[in-house]
Amino acid sequence: MLMKCLKFLNFSLLLTLGMASIVFNSCSKDNEVLTSEDGVFINGVKWAKRNVASPGKFADNPEDAGMFYQWNRKVAWPATGDITDWDNSYPSGTTWEKLNDPSPTGWRLPNFAEIQKLIDTKKVRSKWATVNGVKGRKFFDIASGDSIFLPAVGGRYGSRGKLVSSGACGFYWSSAQFYTNDGRYLSIGYDYANWCGSYSGCGRSIRCVAE
Repeated sequence: MLMKCLKFLNFSLLLTLGMASIVFNSCSKDNEVLTSEDGVFINGVKWAKRNVASPGKFADNPEDAGMFYQWNRKVAWPATGDITDWDNSYPSGTTWEKLNDPSPTGWRLPNFAEIQKLIDTKKVRSKWATVNGVKGRKFFDIASGDSIFLPAVGGRYGSRGKLVSSGACGFYWSSAQFYTNDGRYLSIGYDYANWCGSYSGCGRSIRCVAE
């Protein structure tokens, strides 16, 4: 009788542990799907779901502004309000150096070719959208239907880093130089998504891609 009870207890214990393992693995899988680190493939490029906030960290939500960066610099600037200590000097370099990349581990600045792939209208569709009250542009992979949202949170310009175009436009750096003292970036608005090149000392958003 004692042996039967022990066998029953062992069986019950194994069954309980097995069920716990299934629940844990299921929850872990769900959590992985929900994290920004997973990213989304758009036209063959794996894009992060959220903007970069402080160096090494993503913003909390896809519609959050994150923080602004000057080209080839790792110093983060707030995406709202006025500032008093803006760096008005010219950033150096001919490409965005890895040492200065504020992207989280496993991610990096997109290069110019990857920006071009995001706005390739043969494989990517985009539209103006509002997510939780924030205006921006959604990019859809035509083949899969998967999408990312880039908030239109403006940028910082001029000798004092004045905040401009918030809610109307979004500016996202690439790692590529345009001309001396200029960098290439993605510009989005109500009816457009184009690449541009202008002064590298401007403060713009970063949406990174997987390494």
